[in-house]
Amino acid sequence: MSPFRMLAVALLLPCFALAQQNAMPLYPGAIPDAKPVPAYYIEKTDSLLSVTNVSIPTLIPFFPEKGTANGAAVIIFPGGAYQHLAMNKEGYKVAQEFNKIGVTAFVLKYRLPSDDIMIDKTIAPLQDAQQAVLTVRQHAIEWGINPAKIGIIGFSAGGHLASTEGTHFDRPVIDDKDHVSLRPDFMILLYPVISFGQYAHAGSRANLIGKNPTRDLLELYSNEKQVSSDTPPTLLIHAADDGSVPVQNSELFFDALRKAKVKTEMHIFEEGGHGFGLNNPKSKNKWFDWAMNWLDENGFLN
Repeated sequence: MSPFRMLAVALLLPCFALAQQNAMPLYPGAIPDAKPVPAYYIEKTDSLLSVTNVSIPTLIPFFPEKGTANGAAVIIFPGGAYQHLAMNKEGYKVAQEFNKIGVTAFVLKYRLPSDDIMIDKTIAPLQDAQQAVLTVRQHAIEWGINPAKIGIIGFSAGGHLASTEGTHFDRPVIDDKDHVSLRPDFMILLYPVISFGQYAHAGSRANLIGKNPTRDLLELYSNEKQVSSDTPPTLLIHAADDGSVPVQNSELFFDALRKAKVKTEMHIFEEGGHGFGLNNPKSKNKWFDWAMNWLDENGFLN
C-alpha cells in the first residue's frame, strides 16, 4: 500500500469506528424478502470504506451536538450503481455536515440487489428505504426529531433509490401494520439515476431489474413517470458534463415535478463529472450551501 493510501485509511478509521459502534439493525425481526445467505456471500469493506455484499441492512445515526438540534432529520442513501455503497464519501461525511446545521442524520447501509440472497431483488433496496423512513418516524420523539421534518438524500444509484422511495411511498413493500406514513417530507438528489429509459445508467438498471427487464419494470422504476402532486419537495444537483449519469435524468425529474406542481429547485454545475460527493473540485460553489438555504426557505430548519 502506498504512503498516500495508508494516510487516507488512517484518516478514515475514526469515522468508520464511530459508525460501526452506533450502527443498529434496520429490522427488529426477520429481514423481508431474504433467502438464507450463502457462505461465500460475505460483506466486505475496502480501504475507502466502500461496502459490498450487504446482507444485514443497518441504520447508522449521527446526532448533532447537544443543544444544536433543530428537529429536522435526513436519511442518506450512498451511491454505487446498486453494486457497492460509497459509505464514507456519500454517507458519513455528508451526515457530519448535516450535524453542523442541527440536522440529525442517518446513513442507510442498504442491501444491494442480488438473486443470491433475495427472493425478489427488484424490491429489496426499496424495502430498506421504506423501513428506514418508518424507523425514524416511529422513534422521532425519542430521538428529538419532528416527524413532519424527515427527509432523504441520495447520490447516483442512491438517488434512484431515494427518488423511488419518494414516488412509491404509497405502495408499501414492507409490513406497516400501524400505517405509519412512509412519505419523506423532502428529497435532495445528487447526480441521481432517475430514468431507466433513453438516459439510463445501464449498470444501475441491470443490477436492479436485470439485463432483460419487462416493459412494466422499466416503466415502474423510471421515476420521472411516477411523480404525482404528493411527491415531496425536491432539490436536484447535477453536473452538465456528467459522463456516467446524464444530466437529463435530473432534468426529466425536474420537468415532471413542475408539471405536478411540486416545489422543486435544480442546480446544474457547468463541470464536475460524476460522483464528486460533498465538494465539486471544478467549482467554488458548494452544493451543501444551496441545500441548507433551500431547506431553510422551505421551513425545515426552523
